[in-house]
Amino acid sequence: MQGNMKSCNGMQDKVVEYLDGRIRPAERRAVEEHFSSCAECRVRAEQFRALWNALDDLPVLSPSPAFDASLRARIAAEPSPRHFWSSWIWLPSPRLAFAVTALVVMSVWLSSMPRGTTDRTTAEAAATQSSADSEFRMIRDLPVLENYDVISKFDALTELPMPQASAGEATKENR
Repeated sequence: MQGNMKSCNGMQDKVVEYLDGRIRPAERRAVEEHFSSCAECRVRAEQFRALWNALDDLPVLSPSPAFDASLRARIAAEPSPRHFWSSWIWLPSPRLAFAVTALVVMSVWLSSMPRGTTDRTTAEAAATQSSADSEFRMIRDLPVLENYDVISKFDALTELPMPQASAGEATKENR
């Protein structure tokens, strides 16, 4: 194909719509532009058009008036297949029987599981919940903790002059 391979593959899908006249006008212009640049796609479209013209020239065949009745008679004359599951009216298919059996087996298995496994999962859930509660309490106390950090690291407090102690207290501190 002379044109872009990707655009030629896209045109193959649109050739039938183009030849039927069911294509939208914008797409029709795109297909015609592609045909003007790609000889292989144009030849393929002409081959389709020639084939459809040849098929249109063939006479239309219609079935005989007794065709429907004879077909129904032949179908009725065929023996019905017999297999094991068809004799069981209450069990219409093997798939349904398998599904019901699997459901019963799973129910019995789940009911026979020891209760300790559920206690373990309950304990794990409680531990997770308590850790989440403690994290929430810490977040709730965060403003208090922030204020404590600000006050404890406040350098301006260390630069404040100490109040004058009496002479007796000063000598006690020096000793």
